[in-house]
Amino acid sequence: MNEMTMRFLSRSENEVFARNAVAAFALPLNPTLDELSDVKTAVSEAVTNCIVHGYRGKTGWITLSCRTEGNRLHIEISDDGAGIEDVRKALEPFFTTLGSEERSGMGFTIMQSFMDEFSVDSVAGKGTKVTMCKNFAAGASDAG
Repeated sequence: MNEMTMRFLSRSENEVFARNAVAAFALPLNPTLDELSDVKTAVSEAVTNCIVHGYRGKTGWITLSCRTEGNRLHIEISDDGAGIEDVRKALEPFFTTLGSEERSGMGFTIMQSFMDEFSVDSVAGKGTKVTMCKNFAAGASDAG
């Protein structure tokens, strides 16, 4: 088992930082390129949601935690932003609260389809936490 937690500002350039940090953290699990791409995409979507929807143009903190267990990578990404009034509605494909902007409303759908486990906990006005898990076929290396 291994764990890490980091905290960073809700700036768009930190989305790339977050996805690459998680990818590097997952490397001991020997992911395939496809598995790694799935994780990076899901992390990108979650962090982008924090920036765009959670903080809505304001700056706040995003917390990213990862844990490995056997061949599993657990990821939690949270903000202290606007929160979601109706999580069930937000999980519907194509739903977006920002209709005037070019948003597809597919972020949660992408996260769900690329990860093996996915959940959203949110309180309006208090923030949102996305929890995801990916199982890697090869699993952790016995070498080293």
